[in-house]
Amino acid sequence: MHRAFFFVFVLSALSAGAEAALGQPEGVSGAALSLEEALRLGVENSLGLRRSLIDLDVAEHAADRLWAEIFPSISASVGASYGRPLFSGAAPAGPGGASGSLAASASFGINLTLNAGIPFAMRNIRLAYEARLLGYEDARNQLRLQITRSFYSLIADRDNLGVLADMLGLAQMQYERDRQAFNYGRVGEMALMGSMLAVENARYVLSSARLAHANRMSDFFVLLGMAGARAELEGEIEIARVELDEERLIEENLFRRPDIASRRREIERLENAGRQALYASRAPSLRLHADWNSRSFSPFADGMSTGATLSIPIDPWIPGTRASQSARSAGLAVEQARIDLQSAETAAAAQVRALAANLRNSWYNIEIARLGLGVAERGYELAEMGFRAGAVESLRLEDARNNLVAARQRLLQSELSYLVMILDISAALNICWKELMQ
Repeated sequence: MHRAFFFVFVLSALSAGAEAALGQPEGVSGAALSLEEALRLGVENSLGLRRSLIDLDVAEHAADRLWAEIFPSISASVGASYGRPLFSGAAPAGPGGASGSLAASASFGINLTLNAGIPFAMRNIRLAYEARLLGYEDARNQLRLQITRSFYSLIADRDNLGVLADMLGLAQMQYERDRQAFNYGRVGEMALMGSMLAVENARYVLSSARLAHANRMSDFFVLLGMAGARAELEGEIEIARVELDEERLIEENLFRRPDIASRRREIERLENAGRQALYASRAPSLRLHADWNSRSFSPFADGMSTGATLSIPIDPWIPGTRASQSARSAGLAVEQARIDLQSAETAAAAQVRALAANLRNSWYNIEIARLGLGVAERGYELAEMGFRAGAVESLRLEDARNNLVAARQRLLQSELSYLVMILDISAALNICWKELMQ
């Protein structure tokens, strides 16, 4: 009897210390953070996206000024020179002797070269901007997807903390009942000690889960660019069964995937580069120039010259030359790019089909988890009733309580996995995951 009271005293002290240590979960304050706000903060504070925006701005600046490709080169120069005879002979120095002369000159020229490859070079500048824009949008979408996954994972963690807190409450209620029954001599010392141990186990599991949740919250705020911030997440995991027609989704949305769109633009870029090289090397080029020169700034000494030169290349038309080999290599590069595009489309379609099949199978897992939760809840009720009647031991009651915790956790994890699969499918199709759920 005295030994039992000793254990009660020790474990009560441990309980008080643990409650003080736990308190409110670390990293939580009165502020609430929704998914939309988290996405906005993550995009605004991302250093990687800021860097991509600089590259995008450079490409956009060039794409908006395509006229620079045909703008003529303009040059101007002004010069002055001073000279005097090196040997002045017998002429005396000073006034009337040999003296130097000062000369000034100025020139201005315009040079314009036109060839048939310029339009394709302009098109490739525009394609370079579109590729940068596509890369920026893809990086932003990937960041939003990562934030969404982390957000709902933390929501699941929060709900799991609620489950563990409920289990701790059940264990504490059972301990109070056993303590009162022990005082009246209705239960033995081992039953009371088992209840106390169950309380401490439940408290330890809750404490460990809270610590892990606080660490994951810290990582989440680092992802948002808000290291050290504290807030509560506002939201719930709400899922419904999604029936997908993957073949229709593939047909309507596969071309939107960033990797597929990038490969299509790469094919177009290679085709333009090949045409540019072909026309620039084989087509005639026209050079227009105008030059003005002046010496001593005298209108009678000014000179003006203009000209036009038409150049017709010959060697690119001869098979086997370097120019002809370059044109052939450009054509082969385009063919390789088309093969890569076909391979990427096949792999992407297979990925979507596999994700859709896994999504359907995951819903069955949710239904099984819900059924298992019902069984675990009923099992705990029966075990508790049996324990009160003296027909069930405390260890069996604790097993039933642990089974109930495991069943609730399995349901939470199943629902989170289902939502993550929806996010993966939406990313594979480059569409909004909320539209996919609707």
